[in-house]
Amino acid sequence: MSDWDFLHDMHNEGYSPDQIADAAACGYNPYDPFNLVDIGYDPDEWEEVDHDQDDECDPELVMVFENLVHNAKQFHSITNRYLQIWGELGELFAEIAYGIQRHKPHTKGSDGRLGNDFIEIKTISPEKKAEEVRVKRGGNFNKLLIVKIDENFAFEGKFIARKDLSKAGSAHLRASWSKK
Repeated sequence: MSDWDFLHDMHNEGYSPDQIADAAACGYNPYDPFNLVDIGYDPDEWEEVDHDQDDECDPELVMVFENLVHNAKQFHSITNRYLQIWGELGELFAEIAYGIQRHKPHTKGSDGRLGNDFIEIKTISPEKKAEEVRVKRGGNFNKLLIVKIDENFAFEGKFIARKDLSKAGSAHLRASWSKK
């Protein structure tokens, strides 16, 4: 078996040509989830990051975020319907408010990095009755950021360590906004 056979496996598993090209460029499949402990990272040594909002953020990104929130509010006030852009709004908020460096689109396992931590971001919208999120157990993350958006389009975030998530079955982990 050649060192490059994983590229054929990626094709057979349905990865896009761009993802396969990324893998060929770096010599491994960056979209495969992996266990950080297996590569020498001890959870006790993960860097604690100060989540200070004073970090500089791209002002154009902030403007786009504010415009999206404004447009979503207007749309709701006119139609009494919500635009279904909650996940993207939650990730933009995380990037702006906490300095999370998001991965390329369609990267599997986590949404971004904050220091040495891989972060999965889940958003609770005002439409959702239960303030709970589920994440894939196989994901490559060690912290979960829950972003909650209320009916007035106010945003809040809460970090939860992966080890503190409750198991919701074999394939998913569960987290509640009200706990922790």
